[in-house]
Order: sequence, then C-alpha cells, then structure tokens
Amino acid sequence: MVSDRTTVRLRVGHALTVTETGLAFLQDARRRGELCRPLDWIPEVYHAVGGGEAVIPDALLYYRSGREGGEGAMLRAFVEVDRATMGPERLAAKLNSYARLHHHVPAAAPGRRQRQAFQEPAQEEWRRNYPLFPRLLFVLDSTGPAGIATRIRALRAAAEDLALTGFIRDVPVLAAPLVDLLQGGPAEPVWHPVRDHGSTVSWTHSWGL
Repeated sequence: MVSDRTTVRLRVGHALTVTETGLAFLQDARRRGELCRPLDWIPEVYHAVGGGEAVIPDALLYYRSGREGGEGAMLRAFVEVDRATMGPERLAAKLNSYARLHHHVPAAAPGRRQRQAFQEPAQEEWRRNYPLFPRLLFVLDSTGPAGIATRIRALRAAAEDLALTGFIRDVPVLAAPLVDLLQGGPAEPVWHPVRDHGSTVSWTHSWGL
C-alpha cells in the first residue's frame, strides 16, 4: 500500500510538472506575440521503434516563432520533464532511445518485400509525421543547482558516445532548469546544448537548420 501511494504521488507530481512546463511555453508565446496554443502541447505521443517498443515523450510541442499572423518558422520539440526521480545515468540513457527513433526504418510486410524491390528505399518512420526530427528538450526540476549541473554533465557525457554522433549532429538536444523557464520564459537563453559546453541558448536557436 505504501509503495502504491508513493507511485501515485510521484505520477501526480510528474503530471503537474509537465502541465506547468506546458503553461510556461504557452504563456511565453502569448507575451512574445508568437503562436502556441493549448492543443499544440500534446502529452505522451506514441512513437514505435520496432520490436513492440516505443518512445513516448512527456510532451510533443508545436510552436510557431515570429509574430502571430506573420511569417515564422514552425518548430517542434520532444519534451522530457525530469523531477530527479531517476539517476543521472538513467536520464542520459534516454538519448539512446531517441537516437533509435531517429534511425528507425520500419520493416516491410513480408508480402510487400518483392514489390518494393524496385521502389525507393524505405525511409525513417518519423518522416511520415515531421519534416525535421523534433528538437529534444530536457526540463530539469526538483533538485538544486549542483544536481542540475550533474544531470547536464551526464547528458553531455552520454552524447560523446560514437553511436550517437549522427543523432547529436542532426538534432538539437538542450537542457534547462524549470525554475529558469518560469522566471525568464522558455525562449530566453537558459538552455544548455549537450554538444556545446560553453554557452547557453534559446531553444528556438536556428542551429543552421
């Protein structure tokens, strides 16, 4: 019973923090005259990666930068909210899951393999839904500055794995404390890129994409 109560409490706390994070993006977009509406924050979108497994981000974010009604870029992001309920290494291991999604090409059904022999090669599954792979945002909460720094270091250490080179090169991966998002707004340069140890940026940074 105690274990069940603890699990429920953790789940409720996590859900509230995910909601608080989403509201931060929505309110910031309103202040800046940009476009992000409640239905642009979609919790727990299922993305299959084969073998009956899936990647399910805490939220999928759609956000149009630039003044509402004018020209702007449509940005998409997978958002992972971490409340320090797992160790830094387990958090950093999520990079491998997203890299797997980035590379996942669904296998053709047995009856279609011969017909596909003269067709174009199969593409990654995510391309059916997104023109670019969404950015990956880690929002860190429930720990002090030292804990935040430890978790960012763990993400950066994991990103140095040669198996993740292509993913880290192609996909912006950023981490920021929730308290900074709430104080200054998510669009402020409070995000730590995992591939650049010497700067903080806005999550809307172009990255040359």
